[in-house]
Amino acid sequence: MSGLMSQALELYAHLPSGERFHVHARASSAPLLAVASRLPAGTVADIGCGHGLLSAVMALAVPERRVLGVDLDERKVHWAKQALSGLPNVSLDVGSVEELARTQPHTLDAVVVCDVLYLLPDERWPGFLRSVRGLLKPGGRFLLKEVEGDRSWKHAKALAQEWVMVSLLGRTKASGGMVLKPRVDGVRLLRDAGFEVREVVGLGAGYTTPHLLYDAEAR
Repeated sequence: MSGLMSQALELYAHLPSGERFHVHARASSAPLLAVASRLPAGTVADIGCGHGLLSAVMALAVPERRVLGVDLDERKVHWAKQALSGLPNVSLDVGSVEELARTQPHTLDAVVVCDVLYLLPDERWPGFLRSVRGLLKPGGRFLLKEVEGDRSWKHAKALAQEWVMVSLLGRTKASGGMVLKPRVDGVRLLRDAGFEVREVVGLGAGYTTPHLLYDAEAR
């Protein structure tokens, strides 16, 4: 594990064991460093920040970067605030992308959304993406990390794992979704929402999940 990720995880050392386990599992199962490495400096929103691990990585990697994290899960935001209280360039709050877009219209340099959209029903994806577009300055970057719906064994495993986290353990909140889309659908939806897709990158190597990153720019 990299020094940067170890530094971020150390921030959670004082949290209860259940919360620490969740954060460490997240660190080992998702390519957060690969996502963070593509982000510019400036002001970045982490939508669906959860316990704030990606927010912590982004803030530690570039101290002059300002990170705004929001999530609908009050419990996760509570623990995230405790863990990241020593990082002056991170602000965390309970809220949605729609609420943030109303208060920060076209002001952000970048937005990252990591493993959030699959929890929403299909009909909410376009509105969510348009709200992200409404946050960004023209030319602002949008990094969307999702699990690819490629009908592989990794696809099936990811759905089963999320069913356990959402339905059985209640560790993740869903909003009627758990849909994994193929990359062609993701590209189409991003373009329809006002983005130019710069690159689509598979990040599943070394993981048992078909991680997929869309690197896009606000038109």
